[in-house]
Amino acid sequence: MVFIGDFPHFSYLSSSTSTQEYRHIVRILGNDIPGEKKLLIGLTQIKGIGYNFATAILDTLKISPDLNVGDITDANVQDIERTIADPAGAGFPRWFLNRQKDIETGQDKHLLTSDIPFTLRNDIERERITASWRGYRHLSGLKVRGQRTRTSGRRGGAVGVAKGGGAAAVPAKKSSGGGGPAAPQSPTGATAAAAAPAPAADSKPEESEKKE
Repeated sequence: MVFIGDFPHFSYLSSSTSTQEYRHIVRILGNDIPGEKKLLIGLTQIKGIGYNFATAILDTLKISPDLNVGDITDANVQDIERTIADPAGAGFPRWFLNRQKDIETGQDKHLLTSDIPFTLRNDIERERITASWRGYRHLSGLKVRGQRTRTSGRRGGAVGVAKGGGAAAVPAKKSSGGGGPAAPQSPTGATAAAAAPAPAADSKPEESEKKE
């Protein structure tokens, strides 16, 4: 058989195509991600990577977000880890990172996994040691960023509020004599004595002597 002109495209028969087998668990940055999940959702399981960050990573690397995690190649995994480790080097803007101007190094970082709670604890401890206002609020367990605490931020059990009003009515006593019912007592009788005005104490003793 003789071909005239360009040869037909048989690249799909070449041995250079990927022979990556499907994997049920893929390990990315020390996190085991199930292979049946979509790649966009699987990356969000890594602490420190949200939906927008995962979308930006896949757009930068030109990887389909609808691809299953179990179908990606080892080269894709290495590219994803390299981009996550150094997002600034991959062209990500500074405001995209979650640790800008680190107080110790002054660099812009993006914290991941266990570095997030560790750095948070160090920041709170530094505020306490320096006795700043934020440190005092942290020590007291109160809100730090200026929120109101009149109706929120309560902890523990329910806090009841005593309602104001008149004195409670005194229950009627049973008479010791006959077996008939006791005479009903006026509901305002208990408070009448308390509500009655006291005699004027500012009357002069001289006037009372003259009257006698």
